[in-house]
Amino acid sequence: MISVAGTDIFQQLIDLLEAQQARYRVMDHEPVGKCEAVSALRGTALEQGAKALVCKVKGHGIKQHVLAIIAADKQADLAALAAGIGGSKASLASPPEVDSLTGCVFGAIPPFSFHPSLKLVADPLLFERVDEIAFNAGRLEKSIVLNTADYLRIARPELMAFRAA
Repeated sequence: MISVAGTDIFQQLIDLLEAQQARYRVMDHEPVGKCEAVSALRGTALEQGAKALVCKVKGHGIKQHVLAIIAADKQADLAALAAGIGGSKASLASPPEVDSLTGCVFGAIPPFSFHPSLKLVADPLLFERVDEIAFNAGRLEKSIVLNTADYLRIARPELMAFRAA
């Protein structure tokens, strides 16, 4: 993967999806980053939303940035995420860290890692319940609705349950 500095993440996503012959559609909408509001604008179910959290996992000799993908209707259990990575604790990354690792603002982060230091993990429940996932595509005013099987084939996230009970 390449560094995200100075790149247009939306165009990078489109290029990747086209090259991989993914089944997807792009939606333009008002610029919002909240899961419930953007789901309503898209006309998609909240459970289809692929919420992307940039986290820091530390402890037990681990120091890893993680892009954690979870269904928008669920909350992340950061302790479970840390344990799954092999660390002892996890926290959300700061806005400057998010920007340097993703090239995106909070709420616009797609469920793809284009940075070599950002490990991609996803909670499998998201893919078990829906045929298509929806996410802001590097911009708050653009979304992509993507076939779930195509996402898994292209992004190849490490699957790990880390949702709160």
